[in-house]
Amino acid sequence: MCVFLAVFLAFAISFFMTPAVIKFAFKVGALDKPDSRKVHKEIKPRMGGVAVYLAFAIPVCILYGSNTEVMGLLLGGLFIVLLGIFDDIFGMPARLKLLGQIAVATLVLFFGIKIDFITNPLSDDIIYLGILSIPLTIFWIVAVINAINLIDGLDGLASGISIIAAITISAVALREGSALGNSEILNVAVIALILAFATLGFLKYNFYPAKIFLGDTGSMFLGYCLAVLSIIGATKSAAAMSVFIPIVILGIPLLDTFFAIVRRCYQGRPVFKPDKRHVHHCLMELGLSHKQTVLVIYGISMFMGISAYVLNIVTTDRAILILAVLSVIIIVAAEKIGIIGQKSNIADVDVKTRGKK
Repeated sequence: MCVFLAVFLAFAISFFMTPAVIKFAFKVGALDKPDSRKVHKEIKPRMGGVAVYLAFAIPVCILYGSNTEVMGLLLGGLFIVLLGIFDDIFGMPARLKLLGQIAVATLVLFFGIKIDFITNPLSDDIIYLGILSIPLTIFWIVAVINAINLIDGLDGLASGISIIAAITISAVALREGSALGNSEILNVAVIALILAFATLGFLKYNFYPAKIFLGDTGSMFLGYCLAVLSIIGATKSAAAMSVFIPIVILGIPLLDTFFAIVRRCYQGRPVFKPDKRHVHHCLMELGLSHKQTVLVIYGISMFMGISAYVLNIVTTDRAILILAVLSVIIIVAAEKIGIIGQKSNIADVDVKTRGKK
């Protein structure tokens, strides 16, 4: 099967299978009910990640079924989807879900998927991690899973961000693989593109107003795939900026999660306790509509994706300058819209009010 047909198949499967998943979600009770923290006001089916997984796994298995790392990717993806299905139907304590994520991240290590080394951007020296590669790989996969999961708060938001991130990973892997003559990295370019189109077929039903949500099934699966693909692809390059490229590609969800952890620790609240101070909440508080907020974050994600690609082609000195400028912009913007500052107390009031009921 050629790449074009694989990509088309991924889109077609998710596009035509999602309506069936909507009906199935209603039957098994995988429903997202509105509450004081959520934006939507109607009961919506979730578990949309089932369609995305099948749309992704089928063409990837046809193309690369004999590849050990790809088999690890698909097997881990199956387990994270099963974990998400259980959570979408029955609900699951955050700590138990975290243990499941760690187990899946540990599983892929047995298929040779791990961060073996990083490159010192100041000296271009390769630093081999040895035994430290195991905890670092697990941390990265779990972090990205939860980053995509946490930002999945508006119709089409996590799906769109994941599409942009997957396309960026594909573009970076294509350039790196071609330059190095590395077939494994070139495979990542194709697989990431398949992931993007599998998600794009689903986005038709997930964009505002959504007919179905990704659910934990979908958001955790997308986060897992993006994390693993970045390990197989970007982190196998010895380029000086390779360690930063995946972080910039996934900048919005990772930063949103980081600020959420810092904010909750500063307020003395449990890290797993949700609030209404995520980036999408803050943008809507500034007066943007649901759809406008999603499109603005899409635009920021595209900017981050382009920045990541540029880091891959410029000299190290210029890349460091770009990273410094990005860091300043991010900190100032985050403070301005209230993600890390005290611009709004709506979340705190909401939490206190619900605590008294």
